[in-house]
Amino acid sequence: MLYLSLYFKQNRLEYYRLLDEVWQEGDWESWVVFFLEGVAQTADSAVTTARRLSVLFDEDRTRVRQEGRRAGSALRVHDALRARPLITLQQVAKRTHLSFPAATAGMRVFVYDRYLALLSEGTEVP
Repeated sequence: MLYLSLYFKQNRLEYYRLLDEVWQEGDWESWVVFFLEGVAQTADSAVTTARRLSVLFDEDRTRVRQEGRRAGSALRVHDALRARPLITLQQVAKRTHLSFPAATAGMRVFVYDRYLALLSEGTEVP
């Protein structure tokens, strides 16, 4: 979740300008400050994303619990999807220790798209 290279891509001109200053003038201090600002911004973003994922997981788990009898298998499938948001039915069956038919019955979403969408927010570079 720490995508520091995105920070460098988004601040490409400053990145290269500061690298040039290191090369031309030996100005490491400005480069280190820029780098640490990137680490701080990336870390803040990662914390925000982790909190949002926690809310998403809790909301979805609550919805799954409303499935009644099928909730047990569906909750195990949900746990497998949390661990791996892109997964095949065979992998779900293996990870959850459910039979293939039970895993299939508990599988409502083949790709945890809301999870992936949240993780990819802001990663588009203009």
